[in-house]
Amino acid sequence: MTFSIAGIGGAVTAGSVDSWYPTLTKPAINPPNWIFGPVWTALYLMMSIAVALVWAKAKEAERRRAVIWFLIQLALNLSWSVLFFGLHEIALALGCVTLLWLAIAVTLRCFWPIDRAAGTLLLPYLAWVGFAGLLNFLIWRLN
Repeated sequence: MTFSIAGIGGAVTAGSVDSWYPTLTKPAINPPNWIFGPVWTALYLMMSIAVALVWAKAKEAERRRAVIWFLIQLALNLSWSVLFFGLHEIALALGCVTLLWLAIAVTLRCFWPIDRAAGTLLLPYLAWVGFAGLLNFLIWRLN
């Protein structure tokens, strides 16, 4: 499921990466475009492993809560791509990425007591989305 969402998000993003996105004024800390694909692939792989660990180890009630939060953050992840790249709504995307970061933090908090490795696997994702939020904010300010 995680890579299905990644594929949909990638399809939404692809149309704007070569047309709309290059027209935006970006901050000096904006990474080169080639970095995003490998980073997101690694993050989606880590997310998939993390949720599989939780699914295998958690009791039913804690599994339900953890997986619901995982699905919430996954939906917000896709929503950000749709808002930013699909609809070109930079300000709405900024609100969405803030909610996404919070949902990842809650998901991590749910995963950690079930399996520390699963929680640890979400830390780079939390950090990257924090950075993405900063980029989103700076792009919003510059445009």
